[in-house]
Amino acid sequence: MTYPIGNVRLKAARQHAGFASQQALADALTRAAPQLGLGHLMISARQVRRWESAAPPWPRADHQKLLVHVLHLPVEQLGFTPPWDVPASGPDAADAAAHQPPRGANAAAALPMPTASGMIQPSTVASDYAAITAAYRRLYASVQPTHLHAAVTEHTRMGAHLLAETTGVSHQILATALAESLLMAGRIEFFDLRRPDEADRTFVQALQAAGEADDPLLGSAILAHAAFIPGWIKQREQAADRIRAARVYARRGPASAEFLAWLDAVEAECETIAGNTREALRLVDHAETVLATGGDHHSPDWFTWFSPVRLAAFKGNTQLKAGQLPQARETLTGALEDAAPEDDKQRTVILGDLAAVLAAQRDPEAACHYAEQALDQLSRTWYATGMDRVLEVRKALHPWAEQECVQRLDDRLYGWQTTLSTLQH
Repeated sequence: MTYPIGNVRLKAARQHAGFASQQALADALTRAAPQLGLGHLMISARQVRRWESAAPPWPRADHQKLLVHVLHLPVEQLGFTPPWDVPASGPDAADAAAHQPPRGANAAAALPMPTASGMIQPSTVASDYAAITAAYRRLYASVQPTHLHAAVTEHTRMGAHLLAETTGVSHQILATALAESLLMAGRIEFFDLRRPDEADRTFVQALQAAGEADDPLLGSAILAHAAFIPGWIKQREQAADRIRAARVYARRGPASAEFLAWLDAVEAECETIAGNTREALRLVDHAETVLATGGDHHSPDWFTWFSPVRLAAFKGNTQLKAGQLPQARETLTGALEDAAPEDDKQRTVILGDLAAVLAAQRDPEAACHYAEQALDQLSRTWYATGMDRVLEVRKALHPWAEQECVQRLDDRLYGWQTTLSTLQH
């Protein structure tokens, strides 16, 4: 398989796994060899460079074992074509290729090999596919996550197959839209449905598609989202590696002030979860400065998940975790007042954090009031991240478990509708 800009699939998988350089991957492969019973097998950076070239050679069997072990992906999804896999031709081969099941452990399809038929789609297919992607982008704010995820997943499968049937500008446009679609699927899997392992695999595929499109800003967005996954389980070093890579890609963008502020906010959230609230507050302060200063570059159309309200929500949560309760209450109250209709999912998070502030201030009645408002919003649009906040508040309210307001919250929290929604999602 030949790539005009190199084997972007292997490069994307390497960067997603946290190996910033070819030498770093070579060292990891060498370290893994004894674990797999391969002895002291040495892998050089030169070998990795050959694998990431425009015409990557088929790795020998022991090298395949190492790549799969270290990168956690089948070798076919790393941009290699078996030398014996000579494409057939004719209508039978085309039909067989069209009916191949999607590969990969998650719902989104892996990027495919070229179709055996050599079919090329008309130039309009890329813009049509991109238009559908934009429609799904707008639907994210209000459509139930399970319903949207199913539709977006099928959309990515179609895009993955169409990608092998386009060339030139159409190929780039389609690859960009596919990368955004995969990013959207990963966002739903992680934030809305709380399926981190599935999201992590989807983000790898999104990064591969962004590499096909040669879109560094989209690659930066994917890497930053991928940083949340280790960040939320306090794997600080892995999260830091992904954020560092995201910043490198953003410099190639060029990135808008909003995008750069969002990268600060992502890193701040990871630092907050790791308990480093001082560093997190410094990052939030820097993000506010970047937003206030502005810049010459505009954000792309797909960058819809960040705003001053979202930054205030990040800040309020960090102030809460830092024990700055009056400041957190003021910040979160302001964010709630400024929230727009498209912030409804984020509204549940803000309400949950406000409830947590009031619980920490030993005001259970007010805490329950905000927690119930969050449940009202969740009944309209499910958001697993928001539900997590409400459950955290309920734990904090344990000392007042016998009070009427807490029991009323329990009735809502463990009512038929809420319990069923929690189990379904």
